[in-house]
Amino acid sequence: MKIFCYGVIDIEEPYAQAWGKANNVEVGTTSEALTADTAKLAKGYDGVSSKGIAPVTEEAYATFEKFGIKQLAVRQVGVDNQDVAAASKHGITLTNVASYSPRAIAEMGVTQAMYLLRHIGEYQARMAAGNFTWDASMSSTEIFNCTVGLIGAGHIGGATAQIYSALGAKVLTYDPFYDAGLEPYTTYTDLETVLKESDIISLHTPLLPSTKNIIDAAALKKMKPNAILINMARGELVDTQALIDALKAKEIAGAGLDTLANEVGFFRLEKPYAETPKDFQELNAMPNVIVTPHVAFFTKLAVKNGLEIALNDAKDIIDGKKSRHAVN
Repeated sequence: MKIFCYGVIDIEEPYAQAWGKANNVEVGTTSEALTADTAKLAKGYDGVSSKGIAPVTEEAYATFEKFGIKQLAVRQVGVDNQDVAAASKHGITLTNVASYSPRAIAEMGVTQAMYLLRHIGEYQARMAAGNFTWDASMSSTEIFNCTVGLIGAGHIGGATAQIYSALGAKVLTYDPFYDAGLEPYTTYTDLETVLKESDIISLHTPLLPSTKNIIDAAALKKMKPNAILINMARGELVDTQALIDALKAKEIAGAGLDTLANEVGFFRLEKPYAETPKDFQELNAMPNVIVTPHVAFFTKLAVKNGLEIALNDAKDIIDGKKSRHAVN
C-alpha cells in the first residue's frame, strides 16, 4: 500500500515515516499544496492526504478518480476549502480530523485573550515610544471577574470552556447543539446574551452559510466597549472591515485573530509586507490587536495526532472499511 501526502511541513515528515514503518505502508510526501496540477504527483499511489487552506477544485478529484484513488484524508478540522460535491461526484470519500488536540487551539485563544486583557501590546507600544507611564485606561480585569462567551462548543469550544471555568470565569455558550457534558463548565444561552454580556467572546464554530459574518457591524455594536473578540476558527466568521471600524470607534476593546477572511493569499507564505492586504496591515498596526498566521493548532502533539488520524482513515478506506470521520 502507498499513500501520498500533500502540504507536508518539516515537523510532520518524521511522524509520517514512523507511521508508514509501523503500518507497512509506503508514505510519499511533498511540501506542495494539493492543486489541479499537483494532483498528478499521486500517480501510482493507493490513497492521498492533504493539508492547506487553498481551494481544491474538481480537476484534482477527477485526476484521483483516473488513478483509481477513492479517498482524500484532510489533516485538519475544516474542509471548507474542499469541493465536497465534486469529490462525491468523482467517488472520492473525504475525511477530516475532527479532534486532534482541542487544547492546542483553546490554549492559544486563552493566551491571546489574557495578553489583550492585560493591555500588554499597548504597554509595549508606549515603551517603544519612550513612555513608561500608565493611567486608568490601562487597568485590567482579572479573569475570575470576567464573563466569557463562546460561540460554538464542539471539541475546541468545549476545551476552551473548561480552561476558562478552571480560571474562575463565568462562561456562557451559544451553540444550536446541546452537550450535557459541558454543563459543569458553562451555561447555554442565546447569541444575543453572549454578545451583550461577555467581556471576552471566543469563536469556535465551523464556517457555514448560517455562520458567515456572524460577527458583523450589528453584532459588534451589541458587544461591551471593554469586550475582546477572539477568533480561532475561520476568518469568514468576522466581517473584517466592520471589526476595524468597531476598533477605531472603540466599540470594543481588542481582538485576537488566528485567522482572516483573505488569509489564503499570504498566510503560510513568504511575502513582502507591503504586498499583504491593507486590512491586515491596519489590524496588525493596532496595539490592541494580535494577528497570528493560523498557527493555533501548531503543537507537536496536534501535528502528530492530526497526521496519524488522517493516515489511519486513508488506510481504512483503501482496505474497504468505513471511516467515522467521513464528511460525504
